[in-house]
Amino acid sequence: MTAGAPPPDLSALRGLHLPSGGGGVVQPEVVAAIALGFGLALLVGLIRILRARRGASVRRAALRELALARGLAPEPRRVAQARLLRRLVRTLKGEDAARARGPAWAETLDATFATDFFRNGPGQAFTEGLYRRPGSIDPDAIDSGLTRLLSRIRA
Repeated sequence: MTAGAPPPDLSALRGLHLPSGGGGVVQPEVVAAIALGFGLALLVGLIRILRARRGASVRRAALRELALARGLAPEPRRVAQARLLRRLVRTLKGEDAARARGPAWAETLDATFATDFFRNGPGQAFTEGLYRRPGSIDPDAIDSGLTRLLSRIRA
């Protein structure tokens, strides 16, 4: 602006214009963004459903097998439960975790199920005393503890 020039007025301004490229109401960029967002939301939902189903099927299968083991005599019952725990850890944590023995196995089980049932509770029968006399172990406490732990599986 120079000192002697009159101030500009609004009549010199150019009118408002819509962006070029779309003559209609629907613009391709907006439709593409909406479709992409909808597609991603569907994908995320599908992944969540599949993960929930997998966890539920592992939980259901484990609880079903635990219920079948309840009908066995005490010694075969404990062996079936120990095998079930090995398979569960292999499924949930991998082959290396399922190979642990002794105190490391107790820690692996407790970490897998977020508990201290196997180090300090009746679950010690699977880590230290798998070959103890059946009379020294309370099978009902083991069954109820395993049922509680297996029902919390969310893998």
